Amino acid sequence: MAEIICSFCGKQKKEVSVMISGVNAHICERCVGQAQQILNEENKIRSKEKTPKFNLVKPREMKDYLDQFVVGQDEAKKVMSVAVYNHYKRLMQSPKQDDVVIEKSNIIMVGETGTGKTFLARMLAGMLQVPFCIADATVLTEAGYVGEDVESILTRLLQAADYNVEAAERGIVYIDEIDKIARKSDNPSITRDVSGEGVQQAMLKLLEGSVVNVPPQGGRKHPEQKMISINTENILFICGGAFVGIDRIIKSRLNTKPIGFAKTSLEETDHNNFLKYISAQDLKAFGLIPELIGRLPVLTFLNPLDAETLRLILTQPKNSIVKQYKRLFEMENIKLNFDEDALNYIVEKASEYKLGARGLRSICESIMTDAMFDLPSESEVKDLLIDLDYAREKFEKSALKQLKVA
Repeated sequence: MAEIICSFCGKQKKEVSVMISGVNAHICERCVGQAQQILNEENKIRSKEKTPKFNLVKPREMKDYLDQFVVGQDEAKKVMSVAVYNHYKRLMQSPKQDDVVIEKSNIIMVGETGTGKTFLARMLAGMLQVPFCIADATVLTEAGYVGEDVESILTRLLQAADYNVEAAERGIVYIDEIDKIARKSDNPSITRDVSGEGVQQAMLKLLEGSVVNVPPQGGRKHPEQKMISINTENILFICGGAFVGIDRIIKSRLNTKPIGFAKTSLEETDHNNFLKYISAQDLKAFGLIPELIGRLPVLTFLNPLDAETLRLILTQPKNSIVKQYKRLFEMENIKLNFDEDALNYIVEKASEYKLGARGLRSICESIMTDAMFDLPSESEVKDLLIDLDYAREKFEKSALKQLKVA
């Protein structure tokens, strides 16, 4: 009987654990393992050459979609639609196409609380069907200090992508409260600014694009875990913050009085919304380092919400607050209606407390709590009308009434 040997490496059957026999050839388990490695490498190369899977739409259609959910903020929606479209269009460019390398279009949004910064980013990610996560910059510190490392931002993105590294590498990360890591003071200090400038410097490699080792379960609680490498080159970063007090910096910059009797630039500006004149120079004066600002090339602002806009937010979008309450009561077979005067009263109080769209929800909740508590147990009630007297009575008894209006 002829000796069985591997047709690839020439080893005899007694020298290996498993020998797989074919019609006219044999292969050992070691050669099978090497062949599997070669196949894996080839599949990785082919997957990188394929066009990434995401639902890319044109900027105009993107803005039309956002209009269904976000009232106003046309300038911010237009800027973000173009930036997101250009960012994902660059992913469809073949690396062998030419020598022109399109850079990332990371975005920074400035706007008061409750104007829709986080909501805009979430809606864009949902429309594109890419992984999306929200990270809070206030908990980030330099490596080695109590808090979270900047790599924990990518841990959340990896979890949102179900630990699919390829999907995570084309996702969107929204970093909230970016203004809270501003440099605390221009004066040198003997102590480290571990949650300010140090965090900004640590974020530079993430924003620009590099291979980062990410702990899949969080950084410091599981030091024994195996790291996962993520390339941030194609991850879109959107940063947002209220930047409280930056309007004074903008006003100071605009208030350049020339010699003579010429009009000052302030006479031609909108005194109710200085954010529309924001520039990278103002962000630097606020406390962001120039290296970070340079990696966030797209700067946009969100307008403060006036009474008219709040009124539209209350009723107009697909998921407006009024429609949400109506759906809740429909599930109890109760038809809910709001009187126009009651809606105007809610908007008036939200404008007084300056809490943005979140203020609308808080005020509505204080008015509706008693009804939502009692009516599910009263089967005979089929209709509920919220009029001005009812809204005023419930709000006057609520804890919100005790807040001081700024």
